[in-house]
Amino acid sequence: MKTVVRYATLIMIGVLILSSQMQGQKKKKEEVPEAYSFTIEKSLPATSVKDQHRTGTCWSYAATSFIESELLRTGKGEHDLSEMFFVRKAYEMKAEKFVRMHGETNFSEGGLAMDVTHIWEEYGMLPNEAYDGLTIGDSLPVHGEMESVLRGYVDQVIKNRNGKLSPVWKHGFDATLDAYLGEVPEEFEYKGTRHTPQSFAGELGLNPEDYVSIGSFTHHPFYQDFLLEIPDNWLWSSIGNVPLDEMMGVLDHALENGYTICWDADVGEKSYDWKRGIALMPSTEIEDLSGLERARWDELSESEQQALFYDFSTPKKERSITQESRQEMFDNYQTTDDHLMHITGSARDQDGNKFYLVKNSWGTGAHIYKGYHYVSEAYMRAKTIFFMVHKEAVPASTAQKLGL
Repeated sequence: MKTVVRYATLIMIGVLILSSQMQGQKKKKEEVPEAYSFTIEKSLPATSVKDQHRTGTCWSYAATSFIESELLRTGKGEHDLSEMFFVRKAYEMKAEKFVRMHGETNFSEGGLAMDVTHIWEEYGMLPNEAYDGLTIGDSLPVHGEMESVLRGYVDQVIKNRNGKLSPVWKHGFDATLDAYLGEVPEEFEYKGTRHTPQSFAGELGLNPEDYVSIGSFTHHPFYQDFLLEIPDNWLWSSIGNVPLDEMMGVLDHALENGYTICWDADVGEKSYDWKRGIALMPSTEIEDLSGLERARWDELSESEQQALFYDFSTPKKERSITQESRQEMFDNYQTTDDHLMHITGSARDQDGNKFYLVKNSWGTGAHIYKGYHYVSEAYMRAKTIFFMVHKEAVPASTAQKLGL
């Protein structure tokens, strides 16, 4: 009996020692700092993170999120605007230009923030509850088949076996959009009031002409507007051109004064870790994933996704980005127009380095920061194509030089 008691006592002691060791290991593990930790310095009001899902429509999601923040900033309340209304109208306009240009322009899902302000000015806007673009039973948008069908349609219109364009080709194109996205309502009720798209946009009280786009490139003169030479600029929109330091000054001045920014950038770098939500420009060699979009990302296996990432196990020294190095990356196709998102604030890492808080449109899912990313200042300097902001957010000296 004493032997049994002795063994039981030894077992209990062993269990206690093991438990103590495991607790110590757990505590030690918890005390290990993250590779990056951030302190938010500025976080401006924004609506919930949306999910563009299997579409290439980031331009609409980013610009719509930006407009929603503008409504919050100006005291107009929280609104969930329809991204698909802008997508629908853009397809109509793209088809018209594509046919007129004999197929020598870009016809794809892609676009720019200026597409949204142009459509807003021409056609108004809709709340998402009046037009969500979901007609085929999916809870999130899936546009692969639709894009292929629409492209095939306009290709055949241009080939035209009849020898001349029929007066009804646009009707057939619009009917296809109706099937995939739904008919655009001429009138709808929202918060107890009857609206048209134009009257709804007017009641919100913002002016699409108040928004300007700014970039920094040396192949055009500074302080002048120029037509941005990227494939998704099917609308042939222009941006204002300023020196790099001045471009960053506009960005910082806007955030400091309560204005968010719609950001167009190259995000296909190996040093842009989507799962960790961190973007850097490390001093070592990086690889390219040009043309990144949610649909393309989803096609990669988890191991393929991980292989594209830089090692973030410890904070990294970043490259010094100059006007010349930035331009060289753009000229050599190392910087391409991949993705649009919404800058809503700024932060510092544990070493005091500046980062920008960026709202994405890929849902919250498994992302560490629930759909938000931290983009380093070096990355922002290197990989920004342009950004859109309210003209009152531009410093007076820059606004004067640009003639705003």
